[in-house]
Amino acid sequence: MGFAESVRTCLREKYFTFSGRASRSEYWYYNLFIALVMAALIGILALISGGDFFSAFASGSLPGWLLGLFGIVFVAIYIPVISVMVRRYHDRNLSGWWVLAVMVLSNVPYLGIAVGIVSFIITVLKGTEGENRFGPDPLVAQNSAEVFA
Repeated sequence: MGFAESVRTCLREKYFTFSGRASRSEYWYYNLFIALVMAALIGILALISGGDFFSAFASGSLPGWLLGLFGIVFVAIYIPVISVMVRRYHDRNLSGWWVLAVMVLSNVPYLGIAVGIVSFIITVLKGTEGENRFGPDPLVAQNSAEVFA
């Protein structure tokens, strides 16, 4: 799966889908997209604030509607981050509830570092081959009678 297909899949086709499996490329390309979007948003805020974003934010000189707009954009693109991470864990044959555990435990001092490293390793490892309890392998092309219809 390429960059554009991954972004399209996460934002359109599987925006709020927590079932099924996600390949490594789907997960990592979407995370790259999120990083690029966040860098662009921070750059825009830095330009608007005259290069000193944190001082402008702390002093309240940035318009509230602008921060609200960026907050809405952040939430809108972050929901698929969670869903694709759940599907990535499913590809490793792990329950999606582990993602909630990662999100909670990553806020514990010192333990959060270890949890982050383990979560990174889980998302980098190859998924289980063939079908598992969460669905078919996303890397195997599915034969379907609909193709010939």
